[in-house]
Amino acid sequence: MSLRWRIVCFPVYTVLLLMLLLLASGCSSWSSRGPASVPAASAGEEAASGLSGTIVMLTNRIDLIENGTFRDYADDFRKRYPEAHVEFEGLSNYATDILVRLSTKDTGDVLLLPVNLPAKELELFFEPLSGELAAQERFTTFATFGGKRYGLSTGTTTSGIVYNKKAFEQAGIEQVPQTLDEFYAACAKLKQAGIIPLYMNYGAVWPLREWGNNLVNYMTGNPDYLNDMVHEDRPWQIGNEWGQALGIARTMLAKGYVEEQLFSNSWEISKARLARGEAGMYLQGNWTIRQIMDAGASPEDIGFFPFPYDNHQVHYAALNPDWFMGVSRYSRNKELAMAWLEYFITETSYSRDWGFLPAKGSDEPALQQYSEFLSYHPKLVEATVQTDAFIDLANRTKLSFWSGDYIQDVLAAPDLQKSFDQLNAKWKEARMSQQSVP
Repeated sequence: MSLRWRIVCFPVYTVLLLMLLLLASGCSSWSSRGPASVPAASAGEEAASGLSGTIVMLTNRIDLIENGTFRDYADDFRKRYPEAHVEFEGLSNYATDILVRLSTKDTGDVLLLPVNLPAKELELFFEPLSGELAAQERFTTFATFGGKRYGLSTGTTTSGIVYNKKAFEQAGIEQVPQTLDEFYAACAKLKQAGIIPLYMNYGAVWPLREWGNNLVNYMTGNPDYLNDMVHEDRPWQIGNEWGQALGIARTMLAKGYVEEQLFSNSWEISKARLARGEAGMYLQGNWTIRQIMDAGASPEDIGFFPFPYDNHQVHYAALNPDWFMGVSRYSRNKELAMAWLEYFITETSYSRDWGFLPAKGSDEPALQQYSEFLSYHPKLVEATVQTDAFIDLANRTKLSFWSGDYIQDVLAAPDLQKSFDQLNAKWKEARMSQQSVP
């Protein structure tokens, strides 16, 4: 299963090599282009817009293609641009597949930016956005290079414990756990009641990111925790945040507080089980809440609270961008692609409908569960972009921070210290090779 993800660490180098061959004749002409810009059209300018043709949007949200949500957005877009058509293609392993697609120029017209693409390579694959569009972005350190912005975030998220209130009631849990000891006690009560305490989704692999780099990057209140690892030879230690975060996950496994069928990819099944109260909790982003309700849960039965990763009374929580969306350099209809990008981000109900947080912190969240989350007064830590130096080291060590497979290996290891020693050895070797490059 993890073999499917291991190639995530290599594609940046593969892309670079392929691009030298594929783009040798094209880069010089691209560099002379300025940012693409599309004047905003009002509702009365449909016929005069002049935009026409067909574009393709690549996405990880296959579910929204299948249920017609994206088609509805495209139909509304056509009311403004009657001769414009938007088609959609879903990639099930987006983080892996999109880098391969970039290397073959088969990228559609509008797509999500790869999370592990160095910023210096953005200009090779994406069109710079107009100043007007760029000014709308909340997360100013992401998707930029050389003073130009190449993508807009599709939503804002945080991470915490999504839980079923009826499952808690059945297990006799009278209040939301606010410390780690209380969290373990709640897990014990859920297990005793015949309810899976927490669905870790070990077999799906990618959800394990929450127990590793996602958690350590906010639990200290330092959003540059991962970036700072480039200055260390031995960042993985039992006594630091890595040991704390992965130690909690290993405790959950050891005590049987997670699903029994660990190696099955049961992501879809887990949502239904949490919706029915057969499972009690997830450690995931707020974006999962809408999906759990779509799986059959009533909104009033689903709650959300900050993850109590220690026994202090106040905890940090992440404030992260979701995927960034941009326009492909390979698009043959960049004007229409840019218009669709702006429309999707600023005018569709995507962010509100699918459980994301308001782009502006002063706005009232549509998600009632987020209001509950905020009632516990977490300290929100706004994310910063991973530096090119960190991405380069991650690729050199062949550690896929973005897919979670190395965390699966660490959680399964008999000896956590030995596992950390192996990670540190790889990291130190990668640092030495990085420093030796002129």
